[in-house]
Amino acid sequence: MVAGASGLVGEAATLAFAARCEPVIAVSRRPPRAADGVRHVAVDLTDADAVLAAVAGLPPVTHLVYAALYEKPDLVAGWRDPDQMATNRAMLDALLTAVAGRGALAHVSLMQGTKAYGVHLRPIAVPAREGAPRHAHDNFYWLQEDLLRERAAEHGFAFTIWRPQVVFGETVGVAMNLVPALGAYAAIRREEGRPFSFPGGPPYVLEATDARLLGRALAWASGAGAAANQTFNITNGDVFVWHNVWPAIADALGVEPGQPERHSLASLPEKADVWERVVARHNLEPTSLPALLGASHLYADFAFATGASRPPQPALVSTIKLRQAGFHECIDTEIMLRELIAALQERRIIPPR
Repeated sequence: MVAGASGLVGEAATLAFAARCEPVIAVSRRPPRAADGVRHVAVDLTDADAVLAAVAGLPPVTHLVYAALYEKPDLVAGWRDPDQMATNRAMLDALLTAVAGRGALAHVSLMQGTKAYGVHLRPIAVPAREGAPRHAHDNFYWLQEDLLRERAAEHGFAFTIWRPQVVFGETVGVAMNLVPALGAYAAIRREEGRPFSFPGGPPYVLEATDARLLGRALAWASGAGAAANQTFNITNGDVFVWHNVWPAIADALGVEPGQPERHSLASLPEKADVWERVVARHNLEPTSLPALLGASHLYADFAFATGASRPPQPALVSTIKLRQAGFHECIDTEIMLRELIAALQERRIIPPR
């Protein structure tokens, strides 16, 4: 079972398990991308009674990937909101209660991220390591992790906790995926006769995680003894700087890069009429700008350091523990960006190169 199957990580996990010809139950309010062997169950995880009823009619679940996420409309501010934290804990509680109670559950993967190290609050140790003491700040990661450990001890299943860096994929309409936002921004700028200028702040070094790679890692962990009851950082394996990779992004999109021009992508929805002209001109799938972006345009300002007067402190993680456990895959981040952009172009979600 993959919870949050229509999201960025959930979709990648669903496709990764389906590629192994394993039967998958995809749990989400909206349908995920179709794949052979995937059964979609529409349920709202904030409704515990509905979750119990939905799971009761399903085959016993042996492996659970929990990638569901509740975010506030004001994305970044919501990370410190007590209601957001409580809701995310309650969602996991509802699903674990329904699934683990049937006695077949063997393994759960739970998603966290570098906010576990307090990256959104203060400079962190470089590299951040999984064995560091828990950073003392309120967040739903700790609420969910404590609940998961309690249920694992009660029901006897293993678990793996994941901390990816910025995740990139080809899923649209989600909270934090920069690829559709980049495609929309480039197309709108071109339609307006303006160059594809980097809209963010000063250069800084960061890491990325390809959702496809993360999906394969989740599939690996479901049967790897070395992953049982462990926490892993995961990245592509390299580092990048937005300013340096920007020409490659422009080339993949088929637009002309310009000089950096600070501009908040939070205002991108105001260009809905321009996007409609883009869709018509290139005969794209009729996807509205809000349906394409989700909240990713808000996340873009955070990721690009828009408005920052000096570079953010480095927030790099060690992936040695995961490699030593047996998962060795990696990908060049520039190649990842080119491939994901090409995938959206092939699906006619964004204009062709």
